[in-house]
Amino acid sequence: MAIKIGDTLPVDIKLKEMAEGGPKDVTVGEIFKGKKVVLFAVPGAFTPTCSMKHLPGFLEQANAIRAKGVDEIVCLAVNDAFVMGAWGKASNAQGKVRMLADGNAEFTKALGLALDASGFGMGTRSQRYAIVAQDGKVKELFVEPGPGLTVSSAESVLAKL
Repeated sequence: MAIKIGDTLPVDIKLKEMAEGGPKDVTVGEIFKGKKVVLFAVPGAFTPTCSMKHLPGFLEQANAIRAKGVDEIVCLAVNDAFVMGAWGKASNAQGKVRMLADGNAEFTKALGLALDASGFGMGTRSQRYAIVAQDGKVKELFVEPGPGLTVSSAESVLAKL
């Protein structure tokens, strides 16, 4: 069953983030505890819609989103930490959007938002969505109904903050 508004995020799941010395673990609880966070998920780093529209929209709107009381903006993909770190660097995301890897899709599956992209040779990926959470509790949820970027764009999320 997919996560819904009012649900609490699974706090014990570990994600990966690139750090100075290499990938480091970070729990979902650490990311969301005591903060208002916008997390948006993409099917894959460096893929067309993700790289040309989804991430750039959040980079462009980062200041406006933070001005609405958001403490952190997180981009999540079922990729490894090396790929997410490289994508963040290539996109100049540092200081604007935190790039996190859900390499084994544990978080994605726990939310019920996995996507079978094996037909494209991509295996299990994440659906495209965005969540606004306060202290780990889902306040807003924007899951794309199909291909493309409409409801989970930075502009759509900003309009609901």
